[in-house]
Amino acid sequence: MNVIKRKVDTRKLAFFLPNIFTALNLGCGFGSIILSMQGKFYLASIFLLLGGIFDTVDGRVARLTGTESAFGEQFDSLSDVISFGIAPALLMYNRFFVDLGRPGMVVAFVFLLCGAMRLGRFNASIADNDPNYFQGLPIPGGAIALISYVMISLEFPQIAFHPAIPAGYILLYALLMISNIPFCSFKSSAWGRSHKRSVLALIFLALCLIFLYEELMVGVIISLYTIWSLISFVVRGGRPGDIFAWGADIDTDEDEE
Repeated sequence: MNVIKRKVDTRKLAFFLPNIFTALNLGCGFGSIILSMQGKFYLASIFLLLGGIFDTVDGRVARLTGTESAFGEQFDSLSDVISFGIAPALLMYNRFFVDLGRPGMVVAFVFLLCGAMRLGRFNASIADNDPNYFQGLPIPGGAIALISYVMISLEFPQIAFHPAIPAGYILLYALLMISNIPFCSFKSSAWGRSHKRSVLALIFLALCLIFLYEELMVGVIISLYTIWSLISFVVRGGRPGDIFAWGADIDTDEDEE
């Protein structure tokens, strides 16, 4: 009887484990919002990077423990809206746009809006998603791009960051999130499976570079990933008219009674 009870308790713990990492991600997003409002932009950026790590871990823990659930998926999406939508948008606003008034609010809100739309589209078509690619830049990627811009501005304060430059930057990544451009997910990569040692070496190298010089390397890595994805889209015959073609992805249920 005690053995059965212990098995049940272990199962309950396994179910809550990935949700604990999701909650940590949410907490990092909330902490980042508070810090950015206090003008502590570097710490706010670090909190969001930690949130990105927790967001990566929770899904993998759920798959390893066999505790994937509809609740976990929804909880993860809601947390992502806070940590990778609201938090980075406010970080950019407080860093660059606070003196612009309403135009600055609109620019920051566009990023949040596109991020929420990206998550909504992903959840609506999760059963049809190709595990090898993301349809549009994932919202954590967009958040990391904004974090990298803030960190670079802190590392090189002598550079004049006119508000038009960060505004164009944030709008670019907002549009990439709602695009149809495929971004490699690396989840089921044939090359990765056949070159596991090389993949581990690259991951270790990237982590070392980020640890040594995070202010610059975070931006370099997300920029290389974005540029590589855009080049791959063009090489594979992607057409400009297909970039924002959402018609086939949204089920309006118009034919249902």
